[in-house]
Amino acid sequence: MPGQKPSTATSSYQGLKSITNAGPNAIHGDAHRSIGIYGGTFNPLHNGHIALAKAFLEQAGLDEVWFVVSPQNPFKVNDTILDDNIRLEMVREALHGESRLKVSDVEFHLPKPSFMYRTLRHLTAEHPDCTFTLLIGGDNWEAFDRWKNADEIIKNYHIAVYPRRGDTIDAATLPSTVMLLDTPLIDISSTEIRRRVHDGQPFHDLVPKEIAAFIEKHHLYAPKV
Repeated sequence: MPGQKPSTATSSYQGLKSITNAGPNAIHGDAHRSIGIYGGTFNPLHNGHIALAKAFLEQAGLDEVWFVVSPQNPFKVNDTILDDNIRLEMVREALHGESRLKVSDVEFHLPKPSFMYRTLRHLTAEHPDCTFTLLIGGDNWEAFDRWKNADEIIKNYHIAVYPRRGDTIDAATLPSTVMLLDTPLIDISSTEIRRRVHDGQPFHDLVPKEIAAFIEKHHLYAPKV
């Protein structure tokens, strides 16, 4: 990718082929489905992400939730973020057997940096028989007016907001297209998992077993030798 320097976070990983057919373009039979969009770097995916997606699925009355893996921003490279395709494959491994939770690489094929309004436009054009609901955290909702084309998203899509510690969102003040989910606070962070792996501390209880095995097999987040 022009302008993007190689990430040192991937130097210990070998053998993963680039995946280009993992997103909604590979998911057929769209007749009148309600889809939740859960975007993130998922570096790595953890148990809190999956618990939140399942609560989103039920409380918003969705048919499926699509985990949209965000690619590295070529203009703001972060060496702590693993290669795009490695993170995609980790999510795919973790969601194997979860029939209503899918993984999408749609943003890998859109202009960079990624903007959610552009992702939603693309998905709506590709899947005209689906309706899309965006999942975001309370911290993102409080800053939503600074999102690119925020008014377009609020006008054309439903948004589900999940609470984060310290949020003070009043559900009565939300626009008609925005709902506040009733979910427990989940005190798991990808940053903490990366720190534990790096320091050789236990982390297996924070991630799906497939993620733990993947991290260990490919020596991800380990100290650089």
